[in-house]
Amino acid sequence: MQSRMQSMFEALINILVGFSINMLLNFSVFPLFGWHISLSQNLALGGVYTVVSIVRSYCLRRFFNRVHAVQKHHENDVHLGIGA
Repeated sequence: MQSRMQSMFEALINILVGFSINMLLNFSVFPLFGWHISLSQNLALGGVYTVVSIVRSYCLRRFFNRVHAVQKHHENDVHLGIGA
């Protein structure tokens, strides 16, 4: 199981890669729709998406780690004859 710090580190690396992809795609795809944004607008938009993505990734990772821990605990109880 990951520690909270490992979860945060993984989420931050994931977001850094995502931010880079976001920047490139915004400058590549937006003009196809007639939208032209400045570098500062692109950075601001990327910043908003980044914050949301960090929180989402971290929360989902912690949720699934918790689910895994509960399942493991239940399996141990059943193995020991404690659970039904």
